[in-house]
Amino acid sequence: MNKAAKSNILLRFYRSLMPSDARFIDYFCSHAQLIVGAAAAFHRLTANGDDSALQVAEINRLENEADRITRATVLDIHRSFVTPFDRSQILDLITALDDTIDLMKDTGRRMTLYGVAFTPEMRAMAECSERASRLISEAMPLLNAIDKNAEALGKMSVAVRACESEADDLLDRGLRTLFASDMTAGDKLIIEKVYDLVEAVVDRCEDIVDVIDGIVVEQV
Repeated sequence: MNKAAKSNILLRFYRSLMPSDARFIDYFCSHAQLIVGAAAAFHRLTANGDDSALQVAEINRLENEADRITRATVLDIHRSFVTPFDRSQILDLITALDDTIDLMKDTGRRMTLYGVAFTPEMRAMAECSERASRLISEAMPLLNAIDKNAEALGKMSVAVRACESEADDLLDRGLRTLFASDMTAGDKLIIEKVYDLVEAVVDRCEDIVDVIDGIVVEQV
């Protein structure tokens, strides 16, 4: 066993003896719940209803709440003596969460500016992002005892990645239909941009899972 591996084991042992600050898990849970709400509003936005401004406003409201949690998390990283896991991993996770809801906000705004009719594939992709965000939110409390919950966290990871793969298939189907249509090149370009924006939201959910997977590997 090399020196780095020994040091990691000793650090985990030390943390196990000390009461860690549970605020960080609470922050993750609260932030993830806000993402669920934003993803639901994002999904409703693609329904081609007349309440698009209302849905965008709701996403913006939730993003502002999430920003406050992110700021509190970053401040408390420097104030806490013992954290549930490595400080850099805490920062990576809260950043991944914040990037996800930030993108939802930006995507919602830009989608309404483009003023295109959302396709069935776009709506289904948005549903994938909502489903993935719920899976992540439900798994967040498990980070309080990673060694006991590693298997459940692994199942969540697989399920979220399945959502992302499903969204990729929907994207391919939607683009094939788009490029086979008789729309102008300009209209096709705008709609393709909207597809890319919706896909990026689902990709951000997978980014969150990538961070969680790394935390599990380091802690188990």
